[in-house]
Amino acid sequence: MNKLMGFLKNWTLPVAMGLGTLLYLLFASMPALQKAGAFFDSFFGELMPVFMFLVLFVTFCKVDFHQMKLQMWHLWVTLFQLLFVLVVVAVILSVAKEGDNKVLWEGILCCIICPSASAAAVVTAKLGGDIGSMTAYTFLSNFMAALMIPLFFPLIEKGVNITFLTAFWTILQKVMLILVAPLVFGWFVRNYVHWLYKRIMGISNLAFYLWGCLLSIVTGMTVKNIVNSHASASLLVAIAAVSLLLCIWQFAVGKYIGHFSRSAVNAGQALGQKNTAFAIWTAYTYLNSIASVGPGCYILWQNIVNSWEIWLYRKHNAEQPDNKARA
Repeated sequence: MNKLMGFLKNWTLPVAMGLGTLLYLLFASMPALQKAGAFFDSFFGELMPVFMFLVLFVTFCKVDFHQMKLQMWHLWVTLFQLLFVLVVVAVILSVAKEGDNKVLWEGILCCIICPSASAAAVVTAKLGGDIGSMTAYTFLSNFMAALMIPLFFPLIEKGVNITFLTAFWTILQKVMLILVAPLVFGWFVRNYVHWLYKRIMGISNLAFYLWGCLLSIVTGMTVKNIVNSHASASLLVAIAAVSLLLCIWQFAVGKYIGHFSRSAVNAGQALGQKNTAFAIWTAYTYLNSIASVGPGCYILWQNIVNSWEIWLYRKHNAEQPDNKARA
């Protein structure tokens, strides 16, 4: 039993992804369960924002808001993302104007233009990073996405009837619900509802395990989108492979930028861990829906990277002399 619990603790994220995949395939493949599957599909779709709120609320309860200051690595990570987006948009407008090639590049764009994941602070905390600095960047990243998406997407899909102000306001509203509301509640509980704050802090890794539940739901929905896609197998494989390369590249570049200011953990998570649920929504809303497979696969890759990072971090700490002495 101890070995099983240790395995689940170290590999929570892959287990959550595997569970979400298995449950979707089970309900989709058995005719007797299809009606129940349709019900749970709608139910989990409604439940996902609730889990996201809870994950962020618990995380933000731990944030010291006096430490939420912009840092130099915020600027460099933002500049890199902006330049990367400009390059991809230029390729789409000049070379990849139609067909599968355009869909592939739209999938790439979705993986890089979307903001840093609000739950990146959860992994940052697990890796010994600075939650306050990470939260400050998350706000900056969401604001940049709210500017870039309505600016560039109408150029790519000319048939989309959308104005800059309408798109900006729509995206901004989603950002407010996803990010600002749990932030305000977290600040209020931390400062004024001390009994609830102590209860939350008394449950070890609560945000992390809530996020594992959320990841199961998102993974199941991602597998559903891939299975029900009408795209060719070669295109889906290409999108999945490119999203893997993008994931590794963005984590690596973020860590490289961050090491100059001793913020490799924060910068790596900031650039590499994306709000893929947000990216999937923007792809469905403004681009070819098949492009959403890109961020859908990115969910899997980034959480495999996160699991590997957490395992390395725990292994490193376990090997430290001080920790061995305590053991």
